[in-house]
Amino acid sequence: MARLNYLELPTADIGAAKRFYAAAFGFDFVDFGPTYAATTSGDTDVGLQADGSEKTAAALPVVEVEDLEAALAAVETAGGTVTRPIFAFPGGRRFQFTDPDGHEIGVVQPG
Repeated sequence: MARLNYLELPTADIGAAKRFYAAAFGFDFVDFGPTYAATTSGDTDVGLQADGSEKTAAALPVVEVEDLEAALAAVETAGGTVTRPIFAFPGGRRFQFTDPDGHEIGVVQPG
């Protein structure tokens, strides 16, 4: 069965994007040149693309966490803007936010 294993997000400021995701979720990035960085966990990795000629449209990625309230607090502290407060759905609970580049991200706690 196929599964999502990578997500690339366009960014206007790669340094700010790396700082945001490190503060909000503890992501570590490896730089692959001045305009590209990525996580290299071997799981579903995230790439940040700052080269305007390489930017693509982005889908709604969803990050799974163990503690939804702690994640919400971390996102707000890191500078994210909540666009949809915590809500329940058949698979658990989730909220959505935009990062400093305006990408909308979902955060889920399965349940």
